[in-house]
Amino acid sequence: MDIIGKGAEAVISKKKKDEAEMVVKERIKKNYRIGEIDDALRKQRTRKEAKVLETLNQVIPSPRLLKVNEKENLIEMEFIEGPKVRDVLEKEDYIAISKTIGMQVAKMHKKNLIHGDLTTSNFILKDGKIFFIDFGLSFHSTKVEDKAVDLHLLKQALESKHYTVFEECFEAILNGYSIESDESEDVLKRFEQVEKRGRNKEKN
Repeated sequence: MDIIGKGAEAVISKKKKDEAEMVVKERIKKNYRIGEIDDALRKQRTRKEAKVLETLNQVIPSPRLLKVNEKENLIEMEFIEGPKVRDVLEKEDYIAISKTIGMQVAKMHKKNLIHGDLTTSNFILKDGKIFFIDFGLSFHSTKVEDKAVDLHLLKQALESKHYTVFEECFEAILNGYSIESDESEDVLKRFEQVEKRGRNKEKN
């Protein structure tokens, strides 16, 4: 297996099986945690991420869940070949891409799934589709606040990485979100409150 990424919680590797490429995500041990607690946490998070993937596979383009090994804290999933949106956004039709992202976030929120790490590093462009990846921080929630915070974090990520086009992109995201979301009015009102809180924190 070839390691293609390392994070605070997991090691991501790529391997071939029967000529098909797949991604293996292994949650790593944390020596600063008590062994039994660490093992229970990793199992719980592995199980939760697998359930999120199973749901999302039916809703938006995302890696297909292939196998879960809770004993080894491993998830095997489809490998999505393509550039990250982070690297191509300004070179492509960024308004169309952003609108699609907004629509897909709304579909995810309809299922009460919060991504938790919406950045252009976690979107892959393949065959004209936007695949969402990396659900390590995802969770289920019916709260409007959590959905608003998801959008707030996406806006921050866009402003940081794509500052030349972020205003147009985020407007398109909100447009797409409003098209697909039944509760967009409530979420966007709460989003404004979240934004206001963020600005007040910066002032203080």
